[in-house]
Amino acid sequence: MFKGFREFILRGNVIDLAVGIVIGAAFGKVIDAFVAAFLTPLIQLITGGREHGGKWTVHGVDFTYGAFISALITFLLTALALYYLVIVPANAYARRRGQADEDSDEVRLLTEIRDRLPSR
Repeated sequence: MFKGFREFILRGNVIDLAVGIVIGAAFGKVIDAFVAAFLTPLIQLITGGREHGGKWTVHGVDFTYGAFISALITFLLTALALYYLVIVPANAYARRRGQADEDSDEVRLLTEIRDRLPSR
C-alpha cells in the first residue's frame, strides 16, 4: 500500500503540480500587494473616493465598485502573467521537444525502412 502511494507521489506530475500551486499562491500574493499598493489608490484618485475608491451610497447601503475593479485587475494581471510566464514557455518547449523527436536518427531510420519495404 505504501509502495504504491510512494510511486504516485514521486511521479513528476504530482511534484510539478505541488510546486505550481505553491508558486501560484505566492505569485497571487504579489499581485494582490501590487493592486493594493498602487492600483487601488489610483482608482481612489480617479473616482474621487476618500476611504474606498469608487463608492456610491443608496439609502445608506454602500456599493464599492472600486473593490470590484481592483479584483478584476488582479485577475487579469494574474492570468496574463501566468499565460506569458508559464503557458507560452511550456508550449515552446513542447514544440521544440516534438521537433527534436521528429528529427531524431531513430525516426529517420525507421522512416527509411518503412519507405523501402515493398507495398502490398
